[in-house]
Amino acid sequence: MILNTGSRTDIPAFYTPWLVNRLSAGEVMVRSPYNPSLITRYKIDPRLVDLIVFCTKNPAPMLNHMDALAPYDTFWHVTITPYGHEIEPAVPAKVKVAESFRKLSRLVGSHRIAWRYDPILITERYSVPFHVNAFSELARLLKGYTTQVVISFIDLYEKTRRNFPEARAVSAHDQLLLTEALSSIAAQCGMQVHLCCESAILARDHVDADGCLSQAVLEKALGERLQVPRHKPARDGCQCLLGADIGAYNTCPHFCRYCYANYDAALVNANRKAHDPRSPLLVGWPGAHDTIRDAVQKSWKSPELSLF
Repeated sequence: MILNTGSRTDIPAFYTPWLVNRLSAGEVMVRSPYNPSLITRYKIDPRLVDLIVFCTKNPAPMLNHMDALAPYDTFWHVTITPYGHEIEPAVPAKVKVAESFRKLSRLVGSHRIAWRYDPILITERYSVPFHVNAFSELARLLKGYTTQVVISFIDLYEKTRRNFPEARAVSAHDQLLLTEALSSIAAQCGMQVHLCCESAILARDHVDADGCLSQAVLEKALGERLQVPRHKPARDGCQCLLGADIGAYNTCPHFCRYCYANYDAALVNANRKAHDPRSPLLVGWPGAHDTIRDAVQKSWKSPELSLF
C-alpha cells in the first residue's frame, strides 16, 4: 500500500518530530475529516507499506531524520514556486528550499523526487513572461537532481475564493503558452512534465496528463510493478493514488493564499495548539467517544512483477 502525508498539510515542514515518533511507534491514527468521531489506525510497517509519499514546501526539518525512514521506500514532491510572501507568507526563501531539494535528492535519488511548480497563477506581477523566466532559473538550480516536474494552474475552490478573492482562472490561451514554454525548458534540463488534473489537450512531447502520483509514476520510482486494488479517484479525472493520507486539514501554517486545505488562519492556529508530538493523531488525542478502526493493509508489490 501507499501511505500519503501531503494532501492535507505539510508534515516535513511542521510536524517532523511527530512523524519520527509515529515511525518509532509503528502506527499512526487519522481522524476522518467527514466523521470526526471515526479514527483509522494504520500500521507503519515496511512489510505492509510499499512507499511513503511526501509533498512539502520545506523538507529541511526532515533531513536530519532520514535514518528513521531508512526501512521504507519514499517518494517526494517538493514545491518551489516564484511567489513572494504576499501569496506564500511563511514559505522559506526559494534558494534555501532548492538547496534542501538538492540535499534530499542526493539521499533518495533523483528518480524519487519531483519538483512541483504549482499552482500557476497570473497577475500583473506574475505574468506569463515572469513565469517563463522564473521557471528557467529554478530549473537550472534543480537540473540533474530530478527527472520530473509537476505543473498545474490555479483551481478556484470555495476555500481559495474565500482566502484569495482576487485570484483569477488562467485562460486557455495562457495555459497553452506556458505549457509550451515550460516543457521546452524542462526538456533541456532533463525533466518530464506531469500535468496535475489539467486537460489532456495540453499533453505533448515531454508533457503528460496521466497524473503526478499515478501508478506508473510510483512504479517507476520503486522499480517494481504494483497490484493496486480498485479505488475511488480523489477527484474526477485524477489518476493519482492519494488515499491513506495521515495528515489533517487546517493544520498548515504556511498560509499560502491559494491553499485548498485550510479554511482559515484561526482554525489552523487552534489546531496547532492542540498538536502534541506524542499523540498518535496529528491534532489532539483519541477520546472516549471515538471509534477506532484498523485499516485493511497489505503490500501491493509482487516479486514476479519487477520492472528489472
